[in-house]
Amino acid sequence: MIDFFTSQFGFSILLAAAAIGVILFMVAYCIYYERKIAGWVQDRYGPNRVGPVGLLQPIADGGKFVFKEEFIPANVDKPLYVLAPVLIFAVALMAFAVIPWGGQLDFHSVFPGTFEPGERVVNVQVAAADIGLLYILAVLSIGVYGIVLGGWASNNKYSFYGAMRACAQMLSYEIPLGLCILVVVLTAGSLRLEQITVAQTGDWLSWNVCRHPVAFFVLFVTALAEANRTPFDLPEAEQELVGGYHTEYGAMKFALFFLAEYAAIVTTCAMMSVLFLGGWHLPWLTWTQAEATGWWPMLVKIFVILAKTSGLIFMYMWIRWTIPRFRFDQLMRFAWLRLVPMSLGLVVLTVVLLYFGLQRSWPLTLIGNVVVVVIAFWVTTRSSVPVTGRQANMPAAAPYATRA
Repeated sequence: MIDFFTSQFGFSILLAAAAIGVILFMVAYCIYYERKIAGWVQDRYGPNRVGPVGLLQPIADGGKFVFKEEFIPANVDKPLYVLAPVLIFAVALMAFAVIPWGGQLDFHSVFPGTFEPGERVVNVQVAAADIGLLYILAVLSIGVYGIVLGGWASNNKYSFYGAMRACAQMLSYEIPLGLCILVVVLTAGSLRLEQITVAQTGDWLSWNVCRHPVAFFVLFVTALAEANRTPFDLPEAEQELVGGYHTEYGAMKFALFFLAEYAAIVTTCAMMSVLFLGGWHLPWLTWTQAEATGWWPMLVKIFVILAKTSGLIFMYMWIRWTIPRFRFDQLMRFAWLRLVPMSLGLVVLTVVLLYFGLQRSWPLTLIGNVVVVVIAFWVTTRSSVPVTGRQANMPAAAPYATRA
């Protein structure tokens, strides 16, 4: 039995079960976390009645959804209607498999009398795939199918409009997201997330956020849009679409959409922690170095990456209650006229530095980032056509209700 669970396959099974449990716990309490942050931002208490300081509120909410009556509206496409929330939730959970949670574990530190040092070393990762980064992008991109299927199968115009908005928004923002990730891949020279983490071990300046701060900013913005979070929550804008793609859903099917949203948030924040914030690494802490393979270093590394992930989740929620929602035309213009040229310039900059062997030079990459931002804004601003002449003197169109 020990031989099985100390093998990479057996350890991956244990880690997968533990990771799913921790992630479901985080997803449930992310809702509580967000409501508390909303109360803090709006100068009120937030949940504080169910349990001490409201800590049992997620359990009460989950029980409410479990015991609510299941219903299926008339004239829906029943198979697709039921499949959509299950698909989007399952896809959100699948992406955790390739996240490197704690470097490597040498079982000599756990069973010193059974194994010699270096005899049984496993990756603290469910699946150490050569295309781990591509796997995350592929899995997360499937999530839009759940939204589109839910909007289409609901046979509701508001749901359909929300689904079409989500499709256009995700397709647009996936382009700068992929280009910013390409910057990291070119810098690290690998698609393996564990190798990208190891490449950032050293001092603070080894983290990709110090070398490519603009790429980190663009990736963070596009991740907000991919998760349909404010100010990019156009697919479910209550003031315009009642509730968007999930208007016709209730009970646990409705809950699965929101659980999938928070699971995707945790996934993208963990991915950004690995790509730009050094993953499980902290410069001054010896136990978070790559060569630390003991039991306690593994737990410390897991705590570090979860802390970084929680910090990014806090930023998601803070932004939601701070920045107002874009109009849809502003959202699309921001993607195509700002983020896409900027991310293309970052890729060109990285290729040039890589060609001359200067990709790890912090001053040059930082100066290059500033130059790319200035050029991108100058080019996109010059390319916009000002409204002049007769168009500038035309009166605004009257509202539909007042037209003859």
